[in-house]
Parts: sequence; C-alpha cells; structure tokens
Amino acid sequence: MDNFTHSLVGWALGQTGLKCKTRKGLAALVLGANMPDIDVFLGWMPWPPLAMHRGFTHGLIGGAIVMPPLLAGLLWLLDRWQISRGQRFKSGFAMRFRWLLALSWLGALTHPLLDLQTTYAVQLLSPFSTLWFHTETLFIIDAVIWTVLPFAIWLSRRRERAGGAWRRPAIVGLVAICAYVGLNGVISLASRSALLARVPHPPEILFANEEPVLFWRRSLIWRQDGRIGRARYDPLRSLREISGIGPGVPDNMADPLVRRAMTATPEIRSFMRWSVMPMARIVEKKRCSATILFSDARFGEPDRGGLLVRRVWLPLAGPACSPGR
Repeated sequence: MDNFTHSLVGWALGQTGLKCKTRKGLAALVLGANMPDIDVFLGWMPWPPLAMHRGFTHGLIGGAIVMPPLLAGLLWLLDRWQISRGQRFKSGFAMRFRWLLALSWLGALTHPLLDLQTTYAVQLLSPFSTLWFHTETLFIIDAVIWTVLPFAIWLSRRRERAGGAWRRPAIVGLVAICAYVGLNGVISLASRSALLARVPHPPEILFANEEPVLFWRRSLIWRQDGRIGRARYDPLRSLREISGIGPGVPDNMADPLVRRAMTATPEIRSFMRWSVMPMARIVEKKRCSATILFSDARFGEPDRGGLLVRRVWLPLAGPACSPGR
C-alpha cells in the first residue's frame, strides 16, 4: 500500500485512544506504520533480504520484531533530549516506555498486514524463506480507504477539540475498513473459483488483481504450462462466469537466451529475486548480440514498456563474433 494509507491507519489507531497511553504515542503508531518501507533506500546493501523491497523489513522477524524497539528507542532519546532543553509538552501525557514500545510494534505490524492484501505481496518469513505471501484484497492505492479513514480521523479530532466522545469515529472507521477487506477477500475467492472451473488443471500461480475505484472487479492473471493467461471477473454481472479469457501468451522463461540473461547483470538478478511472475521477450537478435526485455506479468507485458520493465543486452558467442572480425 502507499504510505498515505499506512499513515492513515496509524493515525486512526491513535484516535481510538491509544495515543493517550504515552507521550509520542501517536508518533510511534504513524512512524511504525511506515518504518518497514525504509528498505527502498537500502538497494545498495550486500545482503539481498535487506536490499529487496518487501523483504526482511516487511517480514515477521525484521519488520515486526527487530525494528520496533529501534523506533521506540529513538523516540525515547528524542524525548529525553527535548526535556533536557526545557521543552514542555502540550499533551500532558507521561512518557511510558513500555507503551511506547507496544505502540511501535502495533504500528509496524499494520504495515506487512496491509501490504499482504495487495498483489505486490510480501516475504513474511524473510530471511529464512523467499516465499511471497499475498491475499489480493486491496489495490495498492485504495479509494475507499482514502475516503473512510480521513473522514473518521477528522470527525474524531473535531469531537476531541469539542470535548465529546472522540474515540468512537476512529473505531467505527477501522472496523468498517476491516469489513471492506473481508468483502474483497470473498470476491477474490469467488473470482478464483470461477477461473478454476474453466481451466483444465490448476495454474502454477494465480493472482486476482483488484481494479482501482471499481473495487469489486478482478483482473485475473495466471501462469500455466509456460504461458500467461488473463481474464476478467465482475460479480455484478455474474458470480460464476469470467470474461476475456484467451489462449495466453508465452512467458519465454525456458528460452536458453532468456535463461542466460536472467543472471547477466546485478540489476536483473535483483529483479528476478523480486519478481513473482516473470516473463520475457527477445526484442532484437543480431549476429553477435541479443536484447531481452523482462517484466512481471502482474504489471504488464515486456513489450508494452513501463517502470517495471528491465532491458538486458546479451553478447553472443560464435566465429563471426571473435575479435578482429
């Protein structure tokens, strides 16, 4: 999910009353909810689980156990420094480190749980396993969440300033979002069942992508026998039927040139570690070189371009390619 959504969830949790448990409680929830995305700055790290987005920092070990104490410690040190400078805190809350640590953990835990709902997936068991987990219940930027949680937070803060019952709007907003995620889970399962009833045998891997705004629709993408298939599902038209299903396109991952190109550069090796459903196209093959485009089928095909497409130039061996010829 996007960081605005992660921040909204942390903020809404604070408005349920949790921010009153300790000074800097709201900061712990909001920063904790965003903290796992620090891995976007760590692509240079020599340790692959840490250098990969949605790897170690999004897992149950790194993201939910190791990092929250670091955040709580930094917030506590900041608080000590502010006190040493004579700063006064308008909230009037006491500093309770145990609560600060608990809220840092809670905020951090919401991050992989939210990312788990998207087709981007997360490596929950990193660094012990590179298996990707996903439930496909939310689009990466969800209009419903962007509407419900800001309204709940605004109403909560308005009542807080007026001295009313301010915790209830945030609680209702979070419960509504949980129900919304559950509904999307049911739709995704129904779309999968509709597809499985149409294909001769279960796909090797299958994703049911939620569409932006029209959250009830699904774009089904799967790999079967070296081909990428696509279809659409709309429960408002039929609960058991899918549309747009075709013969699929070859992923070309068994091609010898593609196999060589997969390890040709550090960038493509990193991409292959991240990609769950890779596919490739040989777009140019000359006497002494070949150009191969890679993409992840979840986000488009290689020859259609995009930010997630990787290009690899591969030298070819042969008598005509020897030096001096």
